[in-house]
Amino acid sequence: MNAPLDQLKKALSDKVRTSATETLLYRYDAIAQGPAPVAVVLAESTQDIATTLRLCHDAGFAVVPRGGSSGLSGGAVPIGPCVMIATNRMTQLTIDPVQRTARAQPGVITDMVSKTAKPHGLYYAPDPASSRQSTIGGNIAENAGGPQCLKKGVTGDSVLELEFVTSDGTVQRMDRTGLDIPGLIIGSEGTLAFVTDALLKLEPIPVFTRTAFAVFHDLGKAGRAVALITAKGLTPAKLELMDQNSIRAVEAFMQMGLPVDAEALLVCDCDGDDLGVVTLEIEAVEAAFKEAGATTVKLAQTLEEAGLLWKARRSVSPALGNLRPHRFNEDIVVPRSHLEPAMREMREVALHYPQFPFAIFGHAGDGNLHPNILFDRTKDSLEQVDEFAHEIARVALRHGGVLSGEHGIGLMKRGFMTEATPAATLEAYWRIKRAFDPRGIMNPGKLLPDASASQPPPRTGLPASELDLTTY
Repeated sequence: MNAPLDQLKKALSDKVRTSATETLLYRYDAIAQGPAPVAVVLAESTQDIATTLRLCHDAGFAVVPRGGSSGLSGGAVPIGPCVMIATNRMTQLTIDPVQRTARAQPGVITDMVSKTAKPHGLYYAPDPASSRQSTIGGNIAENAGGPQCLKKGVTGDSVLELEFVTSDGTVQRMDRTGLDIPGLIIGSEGTLAFVTDALLKLEPIPVFTRTAFAVFHDLGKAGRAVALITAKGLTPAKLELMDQNSIRAVEAFMQMGLPVDAEALLVCDCDGDDLGVVTLEIEAVEAAFKEAGATTVKLAQTLEEAGLLWKARRSVSPALGNLRPHRFNEDIVVPRSHLEPAMREMREVALHYPQFPFAIFGHAGDGNLHPNILFDRTKDSLEQVDEFAHEIARVALRHGGVLSGEHGIGLMKRGFMTEATPAATLEAYWRIKRAFDPRGIMNPGKLLPDASASQPPPRTGLPASELDLTTY
């Protein structure tokens, strides 16, 4: 690597970091860590990224992208010698209120888009829980969602155009017409190309919002309520679930007066510009809650009361983290009509692992659940944690679901892909990968399982079996 590293330093000067004290900081995301990269490029422009990719492509050296390091699947973690490209300095953001668009570089913090658009009466709909840390580039790589994805869609639904750099350093700009190449790149976890600029769709801020919540003494009935709301043709802005362990964790953490004896809590927003329509919709949601068997249904009477409900939901992750030092945050999706039996089966699986506290919460409105396995890696078996997580993933697959709704496959679920995806489909994925990245330098070892024996894996990067992956 010395020759291309020298070339990088010559081309990009003080934007290249190689000292151990600095590169060690770039070996992790929010859930995993690997070896330190050989070098970190603090990119400031599309040209910086193009130069880095061209030199690494010529040397056949791996490149790993990094945004806000908030990922939950190991997608930005090195698995061997690599150059990491960090986008934290690429933060240019402009709002066009007439076209209702934002143009953002990959290092823009997600929350900043809505904050900058707010004076124009606009906002950016995708709202992952990590929005104060995650970046637009990372959101595009994972096709991130959030509570509002029920009504407004995930990140890909708000991307109008991408500028990206291919593995050989070629810069491209494409919109979504014709062959939807940006659609291939969105959600590809940095394995196909490096996004350097995005044109994003903005939405008008709704004039009215109404919030309701329902208490259930049966988790399955909460799942039934979600399916019933969908069956009635309702599309709330948000519909979120907390199970009993989530509720109790938040109450212990925040002392908010939550119903700790409840098996589940659903929180729902309906919004729009016509108060009459919004009122009718939230009343229909309340009726569905009652029909499904809710023991308590209430409409928030003030913005403060609604804010407390959403604060409780947003506090689930830190509250669970307060119970155990480590957690495996699953990210499965099942059809809404299967939520009731799927959640019951997950609870049954958890009975076989009583040593691990287990909680279910998530974006129930679109079937995206986050079952969390809590553990202490200094005392517990990581093999058992992985086995538990695999059984949860199998529940989703049995019910026609998928492995990930918004966190990505990365390293953590790469081993599940052969079980979840037909061989012919995986081979099609690999053909796309080879077309974009023939030398296999783009974020190797992520998303896709090993290619067939007739196709050698990239020469850079260690196989996952040799990676000392540490969850924390």
